[in-house]
Amino acid sequence: MKQLTALLFFLLSISIPLLSQIQRSPEITANELREHVKYLSSEKLEGRLTGSKGADLAAEYIANEFRMYGLKQNGDSGSFYQKFEFIAGVKLGLENQLLIVETEVLPNNPNEQTKSNLKIKNRLAAVLNQDYRPFGYSLSGSYSDEIVFAGYGISSADKSYDDYTDLSVKDKIVMVLRYAPPSDSIHGNFEQYSSLCYKTAKAKELGARAIIVVTGPADSDKDELIRLAYDQATGNSGILSLNITRALADTILKNSKTTIKQLQDQILQERQPKSFAIQGISVNMTVDINEIRAQAKNVIGFLDGNDSTLKNEVLVIGAHYDHLGYGGEGSGSLRPDTIAIHPGADDNASGTSGLLELAQVFSNQRDRLKRSILFIAFTGEELGLLGSGHYVKHPTIPLESTVTMLNLDMIGHLNNRLLIVDGVGTSPGFDSLARVHNRDSAFILKLNKDGFGPSDYSSFFSKQIPVLNLFTNINEYYHRPIDTYDRLNYEGLQKIVAYAASLALDLDRIPNRPKFVATEMPKMAGNTGRSMRVFVGTIPDFSEQSEGMKISGVRQGSPAAKAGLQGGDIIIKFGKVDIKNLYDYTYALGEYKVGDIVDVVVKRGKEIINTKVTLERRN
Repeated sequence: MKQLTALLFFLLSISIPLLSQIQRSPEITANELREHVKYLSSEKLEGRLTGSKGADLAAEYIANEFRMYGLKQNGDSGSFYQKFEFIAGVKLGLENQLLIVETEVLPNNPNEQTKSNLKIKNRLAAVLNQDYRPFGYSLSGSYSDEIVFAGYGISSADKSYDDYTDLSVKDKIVMVLRYAPPSDSIHGNFEQYSSLCYKTAKAKELGARAIIVVTGPADSDKDELIRLAYDQATGNSGILSLNITRALADTILKNSKTTIKQLQDQILQERQPKSFAIQGISVNMTVDINEIRAQAKNVIGFLDGNDSTLKNEVLVIGAHYDHLGYGGEGSGSLRPDTIAIHPGADDNASGTSGLLELAQVFSNQRDRLKRSILFIAFTGEELGLLGSGHYVKHPTIPLESTVTMLNLDMIGHLNNRLLIVDGVGTSPGFDSLARVHNRDSAFILKLNKDGFGPSDYSSFFSKQIPVLNLFTNINEYYHRPIDTYDRLNYEGLQKIVAYAASLALDLDRIPNRPKFVATEMPKMAGNTGRSMRVFVGTIPDFSEQSEGMKISGVRQGSPAAKAGLQGGDIIIKFGKVDIKNLYDYTYALGEYKVGDIVDVVVKRGKEIINTKVTLERRN
C-alpha cells in the first residue's frame, strides 16, 4: 500500500509539476499559500474565466490537492467535480437584418395614411456591425412598423419631464438617445434614467415592439456601436433591441429635415422633449441572437466527522476560484479598455489557497473532528454566484444538514490589521465567536451583521443557513491586470487562514447547532441608483435564468416578507410592469415612492399568486 501511494504521488507530480514545488507541512504556512496563489494566478491559467481551459486547469489543481489530502470525492458520479451548464455569452445568428423603408402616401387619398395606402419609394439595407448591431439582451424575432423618436426615452413624473407625453408608441418601433441629459440641464439629475435597461423596459411597458438606441454627439465624439455582450442578470428583454450609428439615424430622420445632433441640441437648450412620429419611414428588422452555452464545475471534497450524532451535521468551507479571464468591456474589469490576463491573485486565488490549506490542516486532524466538513471551491462567482447558486439547488449533502457556511473571499491584502467579518448577525454568538478568536488582537475586526453580500455566502444565507465571510477589503489592484501574486501579504494571509481554522474548529465542536437569524438590511449611505429610494426586501437569485425575476429569499420584517413572498418565487408582474428579468424589476421599483401599495404577481411552482406590497423607505 505504501508503495502504491508513493507511485500515485510520483505520477501526480509528473502531471502537474508545480505541485512538487510546495513543501507541504501539517501547519498553515505562508510559503504553501504563496505557491498555491502563484500557480492559480499564473499566465498558464489565463485569468480562470468560468468555463475556460484555464478554469479547468485550476479545478484540476484543486481536485488533485484534495485527493492528496485524502478528502472524499463528493461531486458527480464519485468525482470531485459538480458540473453544470450556463450561458457564457451570445453571438449573432445568420438572420439579422435591418431595412429602412421610405414610403409616400398614394395620391388617391392623401389625407389617409394607412399601410394599404402607402407606396414604397426607396429601401436601404443597413450593414450589420457597421450601421447597426443588436443588443445581447434582445428578443430574437422579426417586426416591421413605423418608427417614432422619443428623445432620451425618459418618463419622470416627479421631475415633470416625459419624452412620451402625447406620443403613441403602442406596436411601434421607438428610437431613443443613449444616456441622459447632463445634471441640471433640464429639471435635475436624470442619471437614474440613463441605463439601457430602463429605456428598454419603459418602451416595452408603453407597448413598443422594438427599441433602437443611438448615441448623440453630446455624449461621444465617436459614432461607434456598442459591443455585443451578455449579462447574466438581464437575460432577455422581451422586445427587439438594437443599436445604430448616428449616420444611420440621420438617414432615418432625412424626411423630417433634422438630425440627431439638432434634436439633442434642442432638447438640452430648450429643456423640453422633442418627440414625434417620423413621417415617411418604416423599419423592417430581424434580430437573431444565439446563446453560447458552456460547462463549469465546482470542486467538492469531504471529511467525515467522528461524533456519533454530530457527524451527520456539516460545516461548509468555501471559496471561489474563478476570475475575469482576459477582462474587456462587460467583464467586470476596472480596466475594460485593456485586454490582458487578469490574474486574480487576491480575487480569489487568495481565498482558494486558504481553502486548500484548511483542507490539508483538517485532513491531518480528521480523527479529532466531531462534525463533518465539506470543502467547496466554487466557480462562476464573478458571473453572479453561479456555482454556489447551483450547489444550494443541487446539494451533494442535504442542506438541512449544513450548520454554517464559512467563506473566504479576497483575504490577501491585510492592511493595518483590518479584517472584515460578514455575517456575525446570522446566528446568536457569532459576534462573540469572531472576537474570542481574535483574543491576541492580531486583527482590527470590522464586524458586519448582514448575511447578504456580493459573494458565495449569500447563496447559503438565502437558504437560511448561518454564514461567516472573511474579507480584507477592496484595494487598488481589484479587478485589474495588476492583481498579481507578488503583491499579496502572505504573512497576513497566513494569520487570516489560521484565524479561519480556529473559527472552523470551534464551529465543528460546539455541542449545539448554530441557530439561524435572518438579519436586517444594513443602512446604506446615499442614493446609488434608480431603485434605491424604496425598499422591498427581495433577494435576487442570480444563478438561474427564468421568465421573470426569481428570488432566493426575502429579508426578515421586510415589505416582501409581510406580503408573503418567499424564496423560490418568481415575480412576473410588479404594479403595471411585466417582469422578465432583474432589470425590469429594478426599473419597476423606480416607478413608485415610499408608501405606495403595489399589486404583485408571482409564480410559485405551478401556482399564480396575487399579493400587495407596501413599499417602505430604504435606510
